[in-house]
Amino acid sequence: MKKILTLLTIGLSLIGNNAQAQSSVKIAALVNGEIISNQDIQNRINSFLMTSQIPLNDQTKGMIVQKVIHSAVDEKIKLQAAEKAGINVTEKEIDAAVANFEKSNKIPAGELKNILKAAHVSEKSFREQMKADLAWVRFLRSKLRMEGDITQSEIETALADAKKDLNTPKYQISEIFVKKAKAKDIQDLVENLRKDPRFELYAMQFSDSPSAAKGGNLGWVNQGKLPEKLEETILGMKEGEISDAILLNDGYYIIRLNQKFNPKKDKPTMPTKEEIKNFLTNQKLETMAQKYIQDLRQQAVIEIRN
Repeated sequence: MKKILTLLTIGLSLIGNNAQAQSSVKIAALVNGEIISNQDIQNRINSFLMTSQIPLNDQTKGMIVQKVIHSAVDEKIKLQAAEKAGINVTEKEIDAAVANFEKSNKIPAGELKNILKAAHVSEKSFREQMKADLAWVRFLRSKLRMEGDITQSEIETALADAKKDLNTPKYQISEIFVKKAKAKDIQDLVENLRKDPRFELYAMQFSDSPSAAKGGNLGWVNQGKLPEKLEETILGMKEGEISDAILLNDGYYIIRLNQKFNPKKDKPTMPTKEEIKNFLTNQKLETMAQKYIQDLRQQAVIEIRN
């Protein structure tokens, strides 16, 4: 492994001192020789706060900085991998992504520039993040095409499993998983989640689980399939309730119980073949994304400066 990782102490000094960051540009990190400056990190912190609207407070600020640092590093890794694979994202494509972002967030066309300026976010930095996202999706889809489509046999097997599951008690849950090294403020995060209903948003930003891409949603899980410690907690919860932080192996789980299914009184619904195919395709894409980013991190030379 060629990874060089110094514990970051860039930390909280990056937040709230935008003017100083702009006047004194320093190297915050190096990824395979490419620079991420402290100004880049500050822009991403401002962008994170603007887009997520997660409150910046004593419970969240440490995790926000850590999240932004890791995301900036991954962004470089993704762009480098895409470029190596011959994938080029044009300015026209980024313009289209920006227009779609405005539309999705009900922002008048062309108004995003002013919003970015007011939030102290560099337009160049924001577009670079858009570029990384577009390049990474294209990179993954090219890999998926090489592996081939979901087969009819896989769909039929999944349908048979779904039919069998209709008679099994289950629960629909969402999770946030935080590794021990990042979990100093984990119980504070629990308290924040109990006050702020946007669990999915927090999961997407802070969770170390592959389920983060889906807002932490694990879908329907059959009773008896989870580790005993998690199962015991869930069985004692009410729908909509959020658990305390649960220590298990190398990290902490925060669980939200969305819904329970009791086959004796609840009417089941079978998914269609098209729904099964979409589910299996997305599942394959998520697994592939996790594998590739993990492999690329392991191969990269990463230095995070003090």
